[in-house]
Amino acid sequence: MQKKENILIIGAGLCGSLLALRMAQRGYQVQLIEKRPDLRKTDISAGRSINLAFSNRGIKAMKLVGLEQKALEICIPMNGRMIHDQEENTFLSPYSGLEHEYINSISRTDLNALLLEEAEKMENVSIQFNQECLAVNSAEAKASFRDYHSGEEKTISADLIFGTDGAGSALRKSMMEDHSFLFSFSQDYLQHGYKELTIEPSTEGDFQLYKNALHIWPRGENMLIALPNLDGSFTVTLFMSYAEGDYNFDNITSAAKAEEYFQKYYPDALKLMPNLGEEFFKNPTGALGTVKCSPWYSHGKSLLMGDAAHAIVPFYGQGMNASFEDVVVFDEVLEKHTGDWEATFKTYQNIRKKDTDAIADLAIDNFYEMKEHTAAPIFQQKRKLETALEQEFPAEYASKYRLVTFQEQIGYAEAMQRGRAQDKAMLRLLSEQKINDQLSLKEKLNLVKEETKNILQEDTVVY
Repeated sequence: MQKKENILIIGAGLCGSLLALRMAQRGYQVQLIEKRPDLRKTDISAGRSINLAFSNRGIKAMKLVGLEQKALEICIPMNGRMIHDQEENTFLSPYSGLEHEYINSISRTDLNALLLEEAEKMENVSIQFNQECLAVNSAEAKASFRDYHSGEEKTISADLIFGTDGAGSALRKSMMEDHSFLFSFSQDYLQHGYKELTIEPSTEGDFQLYKNALHIWPRGENMLIALPNLDGSFTVTLFMSYAEGDYNFDNITSAAKAEEYFQKYYPDALKLMPNLGEEFFKNPTGALGTVKCSPWYSHGKSLLMGDAAHAIVPFYGQGMNASFEDVVVFDEVLEKHTGDWEATFKTYQNIRKKDTDAIADLAIDNFYEMKEHTAAPIFQQKRKLETALEQEFPAEYASKYRLVTFQEQIGYAEAMQRGRAQDKAMLRLLSEQKINDQLSLKEKLNLVKEETKNILQEDTVVY
């Protein structure tokens, strides 16, 4: 029987707690260490990312560890984007032409708590909180920590160390400072930040907006989105430039100016947010960044996963889903594990990195689509055609969004290549009016497929 190594996982967020549970299910002895307090006992959200879009890739991961049903029980289905224009009109843009394909709003805290509770049930898992990782020695598989309360420092040894400690990863920092190998790293920020706000339930405890949608107020350079919560509230996120435009995070310095801005651009939302002025300055402004690095492993004893390896901006709703999919892909590689961890880690990275690079790029693309294009007539025309094609020919056509979000058997890189070509083909055909009402839906499909094929061939030649 193959020896089961002792594993140290740094970071008990979503990816780390899922990984701990899965590795424990495989029989490994797991220590899970987290720098923050236990989120089940303390509110640590502080106005940051309190709910998430949970879709097929994430659901597949929860199914892997036997928690699919428990996770879905704390979700609210969102069937599409509810677009709010500046005249306070709304229209629903479905995420898919198929009724069973939708995304879900889920509380980050509730999902993380579920994973922690299940991991704690395992006899071969120990979890510690309030322990800041100071440094990691991958060559010796050791990590040093400081207790936030006592200030006491300690060193923990293991056979393997996994860094699931987010975009500011201590393991990644230690790998960057390890001059025994070459380490590539990039961190790019958007010139926009985000601030989380709230639409409370009505006095009767009801939702004040349509419950089963992701609401979006696209306003060119800036935008507002809102996701439903189980208590009837909506988590509202404002994405805004730090310094550009008549209104920005730097020059909104009073409650009156915040309300003036909302009255001008989001009047229907403002009517539902009586505490906007107070909340605007109570909650922090968060940065939006993308992290890419390579390699993800060192000395055959440590591995980065989740945001520690590939943090992305939130505009495809795939950050958590991608991190969960990391665990699924790693589990598949581990199934073929030969005892050589260096080879295992390398195989995992070779399979996975092209896909995480792709979803990072797609998330940036979707930022511009959401804030600028969702209300544009040609975009609405394109989305209407996509939905019709998916309804009538689901086996022959899938939009880029459907490829990324609902076809988890396809890697992000393939979804990006195919999806971008389809988008380009459809927009070209619509703008040149080659797709018109005289054509049958099947004829439109054939035109899109042919044009997509030509574009893919063009791109291959250019590449």
